[in-house]
Amino acid sequence: MITDRPLIGILFMLGFCLFAPMGDAAAKSIALVTPMIMILLFRYSLQFLLPIPIILMTRSRITMTGRVLRLILARSIIHIAGVTTMYFALRYLPLADALAIAFVYPFIMLVMGWLFLGEQVGIRRISACTVGFFGTLLIIQPSFVAVGLPALLPLLVAFLFATLVLLTRQIAKDYDPVCLQAASGLVSSGLLLLAWLLLRDSGIADLQFVPVDSRLFMWLCLIGLFGTLSHLSMNYAVRFAPSATLAPMQYIELPVATAVGWIVFGEFPNLLASIGISITVGAGLAMIYFEHRAASHQAATEARATLPPTV
Repeated sequence: MITDRPLIGILFMLGFCLFAPMGDAAAKSIALVTPMIMILLFRYSLQFLLPIPIILMTRSRITMTGRVLRLILARSIIHIAGVTTMYFALRYLPLADALAIAFVYPFIMLVMGWLFLGEQVGIRRISACTVGFFGTLLIIQPSFVAVGLPALLPLLVAFLFATLVLLTRQIAKDYDPVCLQAASGLVSSGLLLLAWLLLRDSGIADLQFVPVDSRLFMWLCLIGLFGTLSHLSMNYAVRFAPSATLAPMQYIELPVATAVGWIVFGEFPNLLASIGISITVGAGLAMIYFEHRAASHQAATEARATLPPTV
């Protein structure tokens, strides 16, 4: 059993916050002209294939218990649903706006971690989440009336990914994260192929295949690469830190997404959004400081406990 090491978990979560918006941007670049089944199959196939060399070099054990297999199956279904919903949302919403709306999920994750896993939720974590979420409210620009029903899709993403993180937390301490990544990619690819075989004659455009040229192939590879890196980072993050610790750190993804959206799509935030981004970054940095101080205090306490008693 791996013991909690919050600072290491936070560093891996920062990696997730860097890679995930890049994968979303790659998906947004082709989402309108590429059937969803192609994007998803390519993404999960690479998630399975990319970790294989690491598994072979490290001779990691890929065998698993029945409990882990059941959790991976449930996790794969939820992950597919969340990624699909997010990719559909990106067809209609700017990258930063879609993520901002979805960022009610750290609250959901915090509450679910407390209710179902018995994780401690202190006043500092609640405060950091509250301040960070207030920042997201400043970033959200289009109203639901202007955007329409697609604005509701990130709310579904929020619930699905909160559930995904908690399920990952249940597996990550008992199963190697690289093997988990490969196993999840294999199971997800199998589920998608099964769905395609059952529904390919339905006439749904998103279940048809189109020719792949060099440009489309490049974007599909980037989706698979960044998707694999982001969720491998998340697997390691939840392996070392509880959900309540990681929840505020998720807000760092917002300024990264805003920067990526500006560079790739020319979506530049206005003054109000910039203030919101500053607030979310501040909340995340405050959480790093709190965790560092708590870790230092715990280390000092353990060191004092090992000293011989004085006469």
